[in-house]
Amino acid sequence: MELLRSEQTFERGFRLLMAQYRERLYWHIRRMVQIHDDADDVLQNTFIKVYRGILQFEGKSKLYTWLYRIATNEALTHLQSQARHASSSLDDTDNLLSNRLKADEWFDGDAVQAKLIVAIAELPDKQKQVFNLRYYDEMPYEEMSQLLNTSVGALKASFHHATKKIEAAFLNYEP
Repeated sequence: MELLRSEQTFERGFRLLMAQYRERLYWHIRRMVQIHDDADDVLQNTFIKVYRGILQFEGKSKLYTWLYRIATNEALTHLQSQARHASSSLDDTDNLLSNRLKADEWFDGDAVQAKLIVAIAELPDKQKQVFNLRYYDEMPYEEMSQLLNTSVGALKASFHHATKKIEAAFLNYEP
């Protein structure tokens, strides 16, 4: 952070910050938006916001939490924009996501992983966020509470409900 406080070292400091957090933020965003190209766009928007706002970061939360909050907001904005442009039913959305995953040259998962991604995509936004942060990032509930401004109890309930919905999606699944 000290490198970011001086004009002479700001650019170097920002490049180091990007190098340190790029991969973690990319995967956080990718799990939300699902498609590599979309995740790249959202990550770029995230770093633009960080670049413009880093000097206003007060340190009241961890830097990582602040970056995650920006990345999450950018991903949600992207998803809302996509939803406004989509005029299809939920079944069409599932098929569209499944087809986009198959066409995504960066997706190397199998049918079960694709089913998991579709099941997660069907969750309400809050449950999706909580599930991704807990399952993939193994983020403690206390840290999630700061990030999402939600009580630990509510986060645990959201994770439980998300898990049950995902399990239900796999009950009759045959690859």
